[in-house]
Amino acid sequence: MKTAIVFWSGTGNTEAMVQAVAEGAKAAGAQVDVLTCDMFNETMISDYDAIAFGCPSMGAEQLEEDEFEPMFSACVPKLGGKKIALFGSYGWGDGEWMRNWQDECESAGAVLTSEPVICNDAPDDEAVAACKALGEALI
Repeated sequence: MKTAIVFWSGTGNTEAMVQAVAEGAKAAGAQVDVLTCDMFNETMISDYDAIAFGCPSMGAEQLEEDEFEPMFSACVPKLGGKKIALFGSYGWGDGEWMRNWQDECESAGAVLTSEPVICNDAPDDEAVAACKALGEALI
């Protein structure tokens, strides 16, 4: 199974989550490509059996708006029936950005393979374990 992990990270917290998601997906037998959001676009969606998207909460609990959000918005119309997972870190708020993001994906017809994983700031051992499980669930 070919899996993409597409992310944006400003502080390194979400990038640390990426490594755990990749470990989980590889342990489940996936071929994994880890791509920053500037390396991915909507034309690549059909190249993958599953995609994990990772982005931290920014500003007023929203996706990073300069790089990640434009890429992701272009992908949304092509997510119908696609197996995806969502993850990211935050420094404030209560995770509203993730709930909104999940709703947007489900409205587009994406198949979320697990509950999204969020962590406050850097991932602790519990968040790392959840990210590995998220990666395994993609397969």
